Amino acid sequence: MSTTIKIKFCAASVHAKEGGLFIQVIHNRVLRQVDTGYKLHSFEWDERSATVVFPSGVSENRRHYLKIVSENLCRRVSQLKNMVAYWEGIGKLYTSDLLVTVHHDFFDCDGYLSFVRSLIDHFFKVGRHSASEKLQSALNSFLLFYGETDVAWGDVDANLLEEYEGFLKKKGVCMNTVSFYMRTLRSAYNMAVKRGLTPQQYPFRTVYTGIAKTMKRAVPLSVIRQIRNLDLASMPTMDLARDLFLFSFYTRGMSFIDMAFLKKKDLQNGVLIYRRRKTNQQLAIKWEQQMQWIIDKYDTSNTPYLLPIIRDNRADARLQYQNALHLVNHKLKQIGMEIGLSTPLTTYVARHGWASIAKGKHIPIDTISEALGHESEKTTRIYLASLDTSAVDKANNQILQSL
Repeated sequence: MSTTIKIKFCAASVHAKEGGLFIQVIHNRVLRQVDTGYKLHSFEWDERSATVVFPSGVSENRRHYLKIVSENLCRRVSQLKNMVAYWEGIGKLYTSDLLVTVHHDFFDCDGYLSFVRSLIDHFFKVGRHSASEKLQSALNSFLLFYGETDVAWGDVDANLLEEYEGFLKKKGVCMNTVSFYMRTLRSAYNMAVKRGLTPQQYPFRTVYTGIAKTMKRAVPLSVIRQIRNLDLASMPTMDLARDLFLFSFYTRGMSFIDMAFLKKKDLQNGVLIYRRRKTNQQLAIKWEQQMQWIIDKYDTSNTPYLLPIIRDNRADARLQYQNALHLVNHKLKQIGMEIGLSTPLTTYVARHGWASIAKGKHIPIDTISEALGHESEKTTRIYLASLDTSAVDKANNQILQSL
């Protein structure tokens, strides 16, 4: 190994004062130092063994501090060595500067939960807001179980995760939500392994991380027609919620987040072209009259957006989308109760409804899959390959004409 990692003590110039502790990293003869922030007296450090000394007669508070310093130094050096071993094992080229940079980014985390928090902040800073929000949601759930105290890396084991799973089940959390939390927290753990913060112990191997089959919340064409024909002119907010639901249905079950961020420039020459924010897959939809009716109904002249969801150009767009989604789903549930639906009406019902109705009209499954932007394992294509959407547009036109 061309890398050495050692702890060095730098004594203070004044004998009675404390000196500093540094981690010295040398790779390919390039030396870098990381200040640990810990301070010791010279008599509390053994230079030969590079270990903390516990002098007799020190106070209990000082002994406790020395114990923390000793444990954390061992942990940091071990983690750095694990990272070096991992990088060299996969043939990754690295420098002393890179080791120090990664240390500053992630090694100041005392344990698993502080690392998760650092990832949440990192994802947000680089614009991966969805990843940041998902990880925050999983962390919030885990904190309800464990509390705010950080979890030492050695304590992240199968027993802890099984106890957490039992906690979720006792609360009545559905298995798909359990799986979502576990998969999200596992992803963070695996990132810590790659950075050398902890050896891989596979703590999530015995908890549920699958996808359980759920009842699809589809509604028949008669219900879509009933929703369309409601007179909601006196209730503008509910009217907008209904129109956005219909727009989703008209556009082959477009997700609400994709609707929210549609730009006027995405509609050209009678074709709406956008990328799914979930998969980055590009989809093209032939523009139909039903879609135009909804666009013409609302004034969006002061924004670049096609629909009246993100209205204030100066405010945070994602926060406006989230607030609108909550409000729309709340109003849709009221509409659902008004027409006597047995299951809650949400924006997602439009997507399931389109797929179910299309299947009922004997439209081929592969056409439906393409329309929804699904990725099939059997038909894996090159990412940027263009698709002929004529069959999809014909299918959508057939459904809209049935209304």
